[in-house]
This record gives sequence, C-alpha cells and structure tokens, in this order.
Amino acid sequence: MPHFSTVGIVAKQGNPEQVHGTLARLCTYLRSRQVCCLLDAESAHLLDAPIGTAIPLPELATRCDLVVVVGGDGTLLHAARATAAYGVPLMGINLGRLGFLVDVSPQDIETVIDQMLAGDYESDSRSMLQASIMTEQASGSVETALNDVAIHKWNTARMIEFETYIDGVFVNAQRSDGLIVATPTGSTAYALSGGGPLVDPALDAILLVPICSHDLSNRPLVVPGNRQIEVRVRRHDQGHVQVTCDGQITLALPPDAWVRISRHADCVRLLHPKHHNHYQIMRAKLHWGGHHAMREPSC
Repeated sequence: MPHFSTVGIVAKQGNPEQVHGTLARLCTYLRSRQVCCLLDAESAHLLDAPIGTAIPLPELATRCDLVVVVGGDGTLLHAARATAAYGVPLMGINLGRLGFLVDVSPQDIETVIDQMLAGDYESDSRSMLQASIMTEQASGSVETALNDVAIHKWNTARMIEFETYIDGVFVNAQRSDGLIVATPTGSTAYALSGGGPLVDPALDAILLVPICSHDLSNRPLVVPGNRQIEVRVRRHDQGHVQVTCDGQITLALPPDAWVRISRHADCVRLLHPKHHNHYQIMRAKLHWGGHHAMREPSC
C-alpha cells in the first residue's frame, strides 16, 4: 500500500507550456500507482479538469497526505503559507531557477515518486515568521512568511529611518533602505543579496539584515528564534514604507504604527529525495568551487 494515498498538486502560474507537460506526467504516474490526485485551481485549469474539480489550498491540505508543488520556490512559498497550519508535508518539483526549496528535477519524477510512496525519503522542519502591524489601540491581522519579512521603502529614492527593538530592548537606530527579518530558510533568499549570512535551516534562529545601510558598521545580526522583534519607522518616513512577507504579501504601515515580528507557531515540513544534501544544493546553486586538482609546480 502506498505510504501516501492522496496527493494534492499545486502548480506554478503564468507559464502553461512549461508546467503542463510535467503536471500531466506527474498525475498520470501517481494514478498508475493507485494514488488519488487532488488539484488546486491552476492545476485543474492546465489539465482541463471538469468544472468544480479545483480545490482551495486550505481544503486541499485537510484532504491530502502530501502536497506536491510543480514550479519554483515562489510557488512553494505560497503553498507553504496556505497549508502549514494543517501539518501536511510538501515536496517540490523544480521548474523555476534557483530551486533551494523545490529540489526534485522533472527528469526524476518517477524515481522520486516511487521512493516517496515506499516511505524512503528525507524530511525536515522549517520555522516560519509571523508579522503584525501594531498600533496603540490594536494589532492587525497576522501574516506568515517562510523566507522573510522585509520592511522597505517603496516610493522614494531617499533612505528611511527606523529603530529596532528585540524583546522590548532597544538595539539600534539606522538610516538605510530597510531591514530584512529572515528565517534560516530565507538566508538564501533576499537576505543573501543583502549581505546576510547563510544559516543552516536546522538552526533555531532569526536573521536581521539591513538593506544598504548608510552606517557601514551596521552589520547583519543573528538572534535566537524565540525573540520578538519590533521595528519602529520614524513618523516622517511612514508613508514611504511597506512591509512584505516572502515578497508576495504587502502590508501598509499607517501613521503611528509599527511592525512586530516573531516566530510562528506552525512549521513547514519538507520532504526530499533520499540522501538529500543541503550543502550540495548550495554548492550547485551558488556555484561554489569543489576540490581543486593539485598542480605540478612550474619550472
């Protein structure tokens, strides 16, 4: 009997020619193994499924043993935020570019599916962040992020000024283009381009990475994962600032409001092929060198 009997399929949007063939091949193979396939809206559209077949992601998560994402890291981020509360594991087939999170090649679909159905896979748990816009009167809705929460300027060429607090303790005031608050998973995303450190995803930590700080001594900071972070933007800059979760959800910052960020109670469970190696993926994606051949000394 398959280790997973019902699999949800989530497809990348906006590139039907690339996605359709992989999607059809995946569903055909799963059904040949007597696995029930449930489709999200984009998957149903690309496969010309009957009207009413598409299932919203939260419902999909309650009905599946596994969710397979066909796309890039952005598609997986979207699926992770929508399904994390239900504890369903995710696996990604990479049709994007970098693919730190979606690490299965389309060429290996049948082999990897067989391994997964036999229960032969690697699993890890990834922490998430939650962000709220706070005022003296109330707190706004909670938004989640698997990679990062970015506080950044959006309609001005000048820097913004803000203060950072950790567990209520003042840390610093800075002038910069903003601040990235990231999980270890997000250390290979926006935080990497901001000069932040690469952090093993197994660590319980939160990264604070300034964006183009005016003060060159203002360096990235790594703190324990249970810390609560607050960012207070100076009043005259608040109209120029947005808060973005995973680059996909945008929150406005009203006057006299501030941002509160902390670890989310839910985690994302990712499944990988057997012998998955995080550092091998980083070597490949970041073009790190391997062992160099010894050269004979020149005469």
